[in-house]
Amino acid sequence: MASLNYARYGKDNIRVLHRKRNQDGTQDVTEMTVCTLLEGDIAASWTHSDNANIVATDTQKQTTYLMARLHPVNPPELFGSILADHFLQQYPHISVAHVSIVVHRWARMDVAGAPHPHSFVRDSDEKRVVNVVARRDKGISIRSGIKGLLVLKSTGSQFWGFHRDEYTRLPETWDRILSTEVEAGWNWKTLPTLDEVKKESEAGVFDQAWNDARKITLETFATENSPSVQNTMYMMSEKILAAAKGVETVEYSLPNKHYFEIDLSWFKGLKNTGEDAEVYAPQSDPNGLIQCTVARKDVTPSKL
Repeated sequence: MASLNYARYGKDNIRVLHRKRNQDGTQDVTEMTVCTLLEGDIAASWTHSDNANIVATDTQKQTTYLMARLHPVNPPELFGSILADHFLQQYPHISVAHVSIVVHRWARMDVAGAPHPHSFVRDSDEKRVVNVVARRDKGISIRSGIKGLLVLKSTGSQFWGFHRDEYTRLPETWDRILSTEVEAGWNWKTLPTLDEVKKESEAGVFDQAWNDARKITLETFATENSPSVQNTMYMMSEKILAAAKGVETVEYSLPNKHYFEIDLSWFKGLKNTGEDAEVYAPQSDPNGLIQCTVARKDVTPSKL
């Protein structure tokens, strides 16, 4: 005999561009990619070919467009909560609604030394990301984050004192190039209702936390000459917890983007290693991958 243990479905890659016309004549744009997933009394579609309780994925897509027209899309934590809560209010047989949002970067252009009122440039692949889970009678869980933030520093990084045995070839170093593509996330304490999410949004809590986390990540990366990426990401996490009081846990995933010295001594004894290194070979893979989750003491983290 078989039983259905897991069932979830929805619409992925819903692309939305929102244009806001401001009273001063300027305009703002927000581009998002949205994913919606629903859980609840839907098993019959799998087990008995009965689609009566299936909210079509096209309906989920159209609902996303409508909510973007009727409600604020910023901050994305608020929009995701509005959309997820709508699915619970509209469909009594749905018990859990997941909404994932990727906000694509559009930076306002500077033209003739001044910000242009309605022209933008995508100046990096950095993204603001949000995952919202609304559970009937159990509140709204929110995870905010940063993805695709590519950083590099040409000195001020070390790696030494690590375990060595007969399999170890890596030399210790007190000065190296360090580069990574930052993926960071922070989980908020569960909020009981959509109204509570709105209060946090109106107070600027979500935007402030994102700005603080980004600033902390960049400044710590640039200024700390720590003996490992592990130590650097822990310091970043501690600072974010101190800055955002409503955050329970912070997560980092940092791949090492390696740049290796090239031995050019074969050409007339040319020095290009150690203190004489100027030319490096960027490496795509394999690469180191360092991850951590840092939680407040005496707090049981909320789960998405």
